[in-house]
This record gives sequence, structure tokens and C-alpha cells, in this order.
Amino acid sequence: MRKFTCLLILFLSGFFGAYAQSFSVSGTITDENKMPLLGVNVIVKNESRGTTTDFDGNYTIQNISSGDVLQFSYLGFQTQEITVNDQQTINVTLQTDSEALNEVVVIGYGTQSRKEITGAVSVVGSETIEDLNPARVEQALQGRVAGVNITSTSGSPGSASTINIRGISTNGDNRPLILVDGNVIEDLSVINPNDIESINVLKDATAGIYGVRAANGVILITTKTGSYNADLQVEFDAYTGVQQTTRRLPALNATEYAVIVNEAYAAAGQNPPYPNYRNLGEGTDYQDEVFTTAPMSDMNLNISGGGDRSKYSFGASYFNQDGIVGGSKSNYDRFTGRVNYNLEIIDNLKLNLSGIYTNSNRKTLAENALGSVLFNAVNMNPNIPVRDADGNFSLAEGLGNEVVNPLAQINNAFNDTRVDKISGVGGLEYTIWDKLTAKTQFQFNYSEVDGRYFSPEVFYGSGKVFNVDRNNVTENFEIYRDYTWDNFLTYNDSFGDHNLKWLLGMSVFKTTGDLASLTGFELPSNEYGSARVSNAAEVVDNYQNGGDTFDTRLLSYFTRVQYDYQGKYLFSGLIRRDGSTAFGPENKFGWFPSASVGWVISDEDFINDNGALNFLKLRGSYGIIGNDRIPAFRYASLLNGEGAYVFNDEIIFGKASGALGNPEIKWEKQKTLDIGLDARFFNSSIDVTIDYFKKKTEDLLVIPQVSGILGVAAPGSSAPFVNGGGVENEGLEFSIGYNQVVNDNFKFNVNYNLTALRNEVLYVNSESGFIPGGVFGIGQEPPSRMEPGKPIGYFYGLETNGIFQTQAEVDAAATQANAAPGDIRFVDQNGDGVIDSDDRTDIGDPIPDLTMGANIGFTFKNWDFNAYAFASLGNDIVRNFERNQPNTNRTNAFLGRWTGPGTTDSFPRVTVGATSNNQFSDFFVEDGSYLRLQNVQVGYTLDSDLIANTGVEKFRVYASVNNAFTLTEYSGYDPSASNGAPIGGGIDQGFYPVPRIYMLGINMKF
Repeated sequence: MRKFTCLLILFLSGFFGAYAQSFSVSGTITDENKMPLLGVNVIVKNESRGTTTDFDGNYTIQNISSGDVLQFSYLGFQTQEITVNDQQTINVTLQTDSEALNEVVVIGYGTQSRKEITGAVSVVGSETIEDLNPARVEQALQGRVAGVNITSTSGSPGSASTINIRGISTNGDNRPLILVDGNVIEDLSVINPNDIESINVLKDATAGIYGVRAANGVILITTKTGSYNADLQVEFDAYTGVQQTTRRLPALNATEYAVIVNEAYAAAGQNPPYPNYRNLGEGTDYQDEVFTTAPMSDMNLNISGGGDRSKYSFGASYFNQDGIVGGSKSNYDRFTGRVNYNLEIIDNLKLNLSGIYTNSNRKTLAENALGSVLFNAVNMNPNIPVRDADGNFSLAEGLGNEVVNPLAQINNAFNDTRVDKISGVGGLEYTIWDKLTAKTQFQFNYSEVDGRYFSPEVFYGSGKVFNVDRNNVTENFEIYRDYTWDNFLTYNDSFGDHNLKWLLGMSVFKTTGDLASLTGFELPSNEYGSARVSNAAEVVDNYQNGGDTFDTRLLSYFTRVQYDYQGKYLFSGLIRRDGSTAFGPENKFGWFPSASVGWVISDEDFINDNGALNFLKLRGSYGIIGNDRIPAFRYASLLNGEGAYVFNDEIIFGKASGALGNPEIKWEKQKTLDIGLDARFFNSSIDVTIDYFKKKTEDLLVIPQVSGILGVAAPGSSAPFVNGGGVENEGLEFSIGYNQVVNDNFKFNVNYNLTALRNEVLYVNSESGFIPGGVFGIGQEPPSRMEPGKPIGYFYGLETNGIFQTQAEVDAAATQANAAPGDIRFVDQNGDGVIDSDDRTDIGDPIPDLTMGANIGFTFKNWDFNAYAFASLGNDIVRNFERNQPNTNRTNAFLGRWTGPGTTDSFPRVTVGATSNNQFSDFFVEDGSYLRLQNVQVGYTLDSDLIANTGVEKFRVYASVNNAFTLTEYSGYDPSASNGAPIGGGIDQGFYPVPRIYMLGINMKF
């Protein structure tokens, strides 16, 4: 009993003793200016217990014991930890976290803190790329960076995209300069997106530090690297997915087709070809036959680490993708290996090495052209089965010369291209003394491109232009080499309130290529496996002179001064002198200056920091950047054409005059103005950037129309380049982001950006006053133009004014060839009473007025969610995928055709007779605006406790949908696609649609 009593006393004393040690803690949390902070997280470290502050910054947390550690965290401020002794009141002043403003951003030949930047620079981090899992790098920029517009040239595997930064500035090469770890990369397909640490986009004149290749903007890609004194870390990412088409055009079924064709024949006074159409049924939908569900997969491995003086990173990946058209006949696979190594050889000498090896193989089908697979699938007669009674592919008889059975076309397509590329960077950096550093860096690219394209002997139908009477194979072998050698000195000094950084450098660039192509005819077998030029009975050298080469070189000198006073008055000025082999001795070198300034207004004493405004900077830049992207030595007429000569009754191939030279050509110049504002509000939870820009490109390097008597149509020849145009792009960029940590379990972010753009051609130096381009139909004049006062590449055709309802309306209108009731009425623009080519006018613009991007993401406990959307508004697309032959199929829009007075005023009658309805007009121009949900992803990360003993530090699984849906009124396959041509873009000849992709993946870290 006494023992029991003693135990009870001990238990109760322990209980009450423990109770006596627990107490509550209260206090107020403010910022550095003693302003209360709402929503600060207050938690007991390593426990789930916690609370948040109220509107006045007050908090109370219960059941605190001596020795507990309270953690105070708030977005935009440094996290504080306080160990509790016996105090019951703890007031805390949180310090602003300047890390975001001090974030290092890669700029030209160096880095700079975000606060100090005076130019227009946008950054995309590795987190965004991981969320999107893009097949190509440029897909991570679409909708994420204001002012950057990405259009797909095709949705086929391995296809490239067109990147335009702040509009189209020239009718020539509009590509931005792309550098990976400082090395020039022309083709982003060689980069594995998972290897990227960050992407920085330079959009204004400050990009001029990179000289002539930077006229269209600069994209700086930094790949992942290790860390000093870091343990070995292994990351493995993988996903697999399936792809589907997002759309099938509503083609007529067999019965509907027969009704329309019968009516068209009857309208021309001919016998209907399908008198018993009621028994035809649905027939064959050739789109269902050519589209397929296609697999894709990707695996990535990254290993990194480092010691006291070195750090390293190694990455390897394999990507494979079949096409939604043709399956394995439209395939792309890529292997990438990457290595980064940094070594501090001695205290003042550093070595950096990086290299990328890429092997890719791509198989392609005919696309986005007359006679492409999708073109044929839409136009094929649905009453013709895929195969005939003998099991052979059916012939496409009676459908014109271009339409063939698309399944037979896929079966006979053998187009393989293999690329092996090595890119490397090696550099040494020596600190002469604390303030002066010297660096030399050598970069190179070497690639071999092997192509084999086999055309077996095949018969698609009577008179088909794609029939092959002699089987043949073409083998291409191309070698491309380039190197860049940069040398520069950097001086960095601070004295009092003054900070100065000075850069002086020089750069040498050279690129060469060797091209060879042979075609062999009459192969012994009609099988691809033995299709080699070496087996052919006849071989033709496609370069009659034995091959083709090019050699382009640049020599540049540059200097830049960056200065700030008290960290709030900022200045950067640079000048670069570039010399190019594209121009003659008188114009070879050009001087290109630019300058930018910035004012950190929020650092001024008159700004009352009340917690609402945390950062405000006004900046501006202006400069001139040159452009020389034309073939080398075009200032001179060279003997590099192909000539055929007869000696002793035998044809001998040799040299002839090539492209005509112009010794007067000079640098194309771009004058760029940018005024920007950067701001952060409410404890840096809201981030706003606004930019106004104006880019004026002068002395455009163009090839004008010239008379044929100059001999420019001979093989290897062309008209000369001239400085013959000017283009202006003016616009506004706006981006806003909101990030909020609600509590330890929940945080979210919302980001939005908008770009408004106006493009205008200022002048064109040609006899006609314009430059034509693009293709519509067969035998019609080019539908696009570059002309003063209009956007570059605008559509030029006839304007429509409804449908003729009666013969009286036809008689009262301007004379129009073969016009009858039910035909399109065209507008007589010049009032001469005749509809002809002189009545053509502006009927559309392929350049969007507005582009927008938005994304939302949140994490809740172990769950994460991300969604990205993009919109393009105000651009037009030409519908050119319909082959207007009497027996080709049509879309169901023809069901709403004119059938008599009053039936419709928008869609013409059908007839096999001659009409003007197929003339290029605004009837074929549609609004190409669209809104696309580009990516939706949901992920779950396992608790660390569950994998603690497995050696796995992180294990995440996710599911995502790319190209989830598209809202558009455009009737074609895909409103986002374009061939990328400045003049002739936006014309849809049956674009291969960007697929919808369903993916499952994992992220692992060891």
C-alpha cells in the first residue's frame, strides 16, 4: 500500500510538474519599419503545431515548453528561429529577404544581380521545365516569357519551332542567337530540356554585347552543374506517354459526298456520277486511317557533386517519339550525353569544361504541302476503300494529279536523317589581382548529317505526279563546323558609394560546311534495305561541281562599362565593332553602340515603405545592333554556279556564274528602344514588370524581283542582295506574378503575361514597291506581300461581298468571269467595272495583335498541381488544304452551300463548271485566334519517412496532359502552326497538328 501511495505521488507530481512547464507564448511580428505583418507562419520546429498572425501582426501559440524552437517564416522575409526559455512574450522583427533581388542572372559575357539589371531580361528556371516536360526546349518558353512567340512548324516528331522575340524584324533570318553555356547552338533539338538549369532571354539593345548575331534577341541557356564540397547526388527522371490528334476535320462521308458531287455535276449540265447514292453508307474516313495513337518516352539521368576545388555534373538521356500520322514511319529518337567540369587549378586560376554529344534519328512523311499525307486524307474520295479486292492499295482515280491514297503514300515513304553532333566549351579564367580578371574561352560545334531518301517504283493512279517509274535513292552527307574564340578582361572595383565594372574583349567566329548529295536510279530491288547509291545502275551528282561548301567569318571587338552609385543609380554602356565576310571592303566593319540606365526608386528616402511597396525600378535602353545573316561573299559575283557545256558532242558539267554580287550592300541595322518598370508589392508576394519597346530595322537585306534577262534562273544563280526595306515593331509587355505561402502545408502561385504588338513595313526598295511570297492553290499569284504601311507578310487578295442570289444581281455587278447565281461576289476596289487582279487588297494579317500566357500552381502537403495556358489573338490563317477538283472530298461546311435564292449569303454553290470562286479571297482567310491549355500536371511526393531506409532522398510520381484542349474558331487542324516564313507564313496546306499527350512520370533523387 505504501509502495502504491508513493508511486501515485510520484505520478501526480510528474503530471502537474509537466503541466506547470507548458505555457503559451504571444507577441507581435513586424517588419524593419515596425509595420505589423499579417499571415506570418509561427510553428514549433519539427512539429505540425503552429498558428499565423492576425491583421495587427499578433499571434498566440499554446502548449509551449522550455527548449522548444519557434520558427517564424513569411514570403519575402528571412526565416527566423528563436529558442524558448521561459519567456511568454516574444516580439519579432523580420528582415527583408533580398535574395530574390540579388539573384544572379546570366547576361552577356557575365552575370548581374537582378536588382542591377538595366535591360529587358526574362528568366525561366529548371522548375518550369520540369513541370512542362517539353520534347524541345523552345516549348518551355511559349506562354512563359512576354514578348516571345513560339510557333510550331509541325507537330511531327523532331520538328522545329519558330522563335520570334518582339515581332518579325526582317524578311530574312529572324532567328535569335542561342548560346548554351556560352556556345552558339543553331538547332535546339540537340539539347535535352532536363539538362537545363535556367534560360535567360535578352530582348532589348543590351543584347548587342553579342554583336551581329543578336539582332533578333538572345537566348542564354545554362546547363546543370555540380557544387563545391557536395556529396555525390543522382537524379533520375522518366516518363512515358501516348499521343493523339486533337482534331479531325469534319469531312463528308460517302453518302454526303455523293450528294454534293451529284449536285456539282448537275449544276454544270452533266450526268451525276452516283445515281444510287442512298446505299453508299459512311464509306472510308481516311483521317481515321492515317491518324493513330502513338507512344513516346523519355529517360534522364544526372549525376553531380564536387570537392574543395572542383565540381562536376554528368547527364544522359534517351528520348523516343512516334508520330500520330504514320506511327513509326514518322519517328524521332535522340540520345544526349552532357558533362560539365570546373576546377580551381590554383587559387587564382580556374578551368571550365563542358561538352554535349547528341545523336538523333528522324523519319519523316510529306507534310504541310500539296500532296502531303493529311492533304490527301482530307481530299480522298470516301467511296474508295483503302485496299481493293486483291488486297492492294486502291488507286485514287479521278481525283486530279496530286491526290493519292495516303495509306499507300505512307507505305512507300522512306525518309531517314541521322545527326551526330558534338559541342564543346573550354575556358581558363585567371584573377590577375582582386579587381582584374582575364578569361579565354574556346567553343566549337561539329556535326555530321546523313540522309537517305528512297522512292520505290510505285503507281498511285493515272497521271499522278507522285508516280515513280524508276526507283531511286538519294544519299546526302553534310559536315558542319564552327568555332568561336573569346578573350576578355574584366575590371571590378568599388570606391565609396561607387561601383564600377569594365569589360574589354574580342571574339572570332568561323563556320564552314561541306555538302555532298548523290542520287542513284534503277536499283535492283524495290526494298529499302538494299536501297544504296552503290547498287544503282545510274548515279547523278546533285552538286554537278562535285560538292558544295560555305565559309563565313566574323571578327569582333567590344567593350562595356557598368556603373552604379549607391546601388540605386545604374548605368551600362557598350560598343561593339563587328566585321563580316558578307560585305565588301568598304562596308565590312560596323560600329554598334547601346546604353541603358536604371533608377531604383524604392531606395530613395522619399519613398515611405509601408509594406505595400518593396521594390521599384525604372529602366531604359537604346542601341543599334547589326545583322549580316546572308551567305558569305555576296558582295561579289562568284563562279560557283552550275554550267553545262558541250565538247565533242558530249555534255560536260562545270562552273558558271553564280549569284549576282552587289558591292554596295551593307549592314542591316536594328535600332531598339525599351522603357521598363520593375516592382514588387506586399512583402514581395506580387512581382510586376512592364516594358514598352520599339524596334526599327533599316537597310533590310533582301533579294528583289529582277528581270530574267540577267540570267538569275540558272542553276546556282540568283538575284543580288540589296539593302531594300525597313520594318518597325512596337509593343507593350506586361507580366505579373503572385506567390503566397499560406501555411506549412499550402502555398500557391499565379502568373500572367501579355504582349501587344504592332508590325509595320516602313519602305521597300523595289521597282514594284513590294516583295511577294507564299503559295495558294495552283498557278495563282503569291498571296502574301511585304509592302509599306502594312504588316510584313500580310495577305493580298480579293475582298468578298456575299453570294449572288439572282441573275439580276450578277448583271448589275462588276464583270466577273463565269459569274452565276450562287457564286461569290467580289468587290470592285478600283471601280473600273471589271473584277481582276487589280482589285486585290489587304484581306488579313498572320501576325497576332496580342499574345498571353498564364499559369497557376500550388502544393498541398505532398500534392502539387500546375497548369499553363497560352492565347494568341488577332492573327489570320489562310485555309489552303482543299483541292478543288470535281471529285475530291470536302468538309461538311459544303452542306451549308447555296442551293437557291435566299438559302445562304456566305457559302457558294457547288459546280464542276468554271467559276471564280477558287480565286484567292477573304473567303479562304479565317480568324486564327486561339486559347490553349498547354499543360496540366498533378504530382505526389512520398513522405521522407517512407523512403528513409531505401537510399532515395525524393520520390515523386506525376500525371500530366500536354495540349489538353484548344478553343478556336479556325476550321483547320491546328491554329498554332506556321511554316515560319516572314512572307508566306500563316498559310495552312494541311498542317500536321501538335498532338495531345497523356504522360505518367517519376522524379527520383538519391
